[in-house]
Amino acid sequence: MSACEMTRVITLEPSVCAGDSGLALRTYITHMNSQRLLKRLHLQSPQASALAHFYANNFGMTCQETHGVWFCRQQGREVLISQGHAGKLHYALFVIHHQAEWDVFKTQTSHLTPANLEAHPELPTSALGFCDPDENCMVFVLASDLDMTTQTPEQQVHSATLPPAETQHFALRTQQIEAMKHFYTEGLGFTLSDVVKDDAGQLKACFVRGNEMHHTVALFGAPVTCFDHQSFETPSWAELKNWADHMGRLRTEIVWGVGRHGPGNDVFFMVRDPDGNLAEISSEIEICPDNRPVGQWRHEERTLNLWGKAIMRS
Repeated sequence: MSACEMTRVITLEPSVCAGDSGLALRTYITHMNSQRLLKRLHLQSPQASALAHFYANNFGMTCQETHGVWFCRQQGREVLISQGHAGKLHYALFVIHHQAEWDVFKTQTSHLTPANLEAHPELPTSALGFCDPDENCMVFVLASDLDMTTQTPEQQVHSATLPPAETQHFALRTQQIEAMKHFYTEGLGFTLSDVVKDDAGQLKACFVRGNEMHHTVALFGAPVTCFDHQSFETPSWAELKNWADHMGRLRTEIVWGVGRHGPGNDVFFMVRDPDGNLAEISSEIEICPDNRPVGQWRHEERTLNLWGKAIMRS
């Protein structure tokens, strides 16, 4: 039995409420692993150029500014940055690959108010966006409508010198975690993987997934509302070590880890960008079957890091 299995108490939480008119649709979504893949994050920053060059240098991306937006790209990972407030998302972009699932998603979210995406011309006109209770914009697009550009020669050079790592999940801090949990599960149809509760039974964190990987979005109850971190998934321990060596050569401090999360069971380390956001390299994240029950964890440091100290949000 793994350390993860020894710590986790498994509970079942129904995803369908009695009398819900969307019973059949929600049952369909719940009993299949959907494939909503995180494609990119568009961050705000009061120092957009500095933030863009940080991600380009530390995470092996090309960096180019167009009409006030910095595009940081590499195969499998993408960060856009433009002027704004530190610790705030412009949007997160998710890709749905199959027309049938796209049609289901549009029906499922038809009761939600669409966000105005006109300020983001890099998005296809078919994109759908919805704002969560904290005004973070979640954008979804059918893969065939998205411009999947091929690698540039410069990106190919980076690919040869650094291990692969793909944009995999991000986390938000919130002062209204129950409302946020409801929005992502009941509103957008993400699957609840794990919850973290204190001894009084109050929800402190939750992890939801849009595909078979344990979490696509992590929500942390906190005294502030802000962006928390983004994570790039690398294939194995060996690649994670190489990424850590890369950070060492750049003299970029690892501020948390190497450790192993409880929820997700992934090994990881994190650095801080110039705005104070955390950025993570992780590996070995749990792959969840369709019928995986919801895991329940205690609110304690060991939940966030089975090997030691943790950055607690509340």
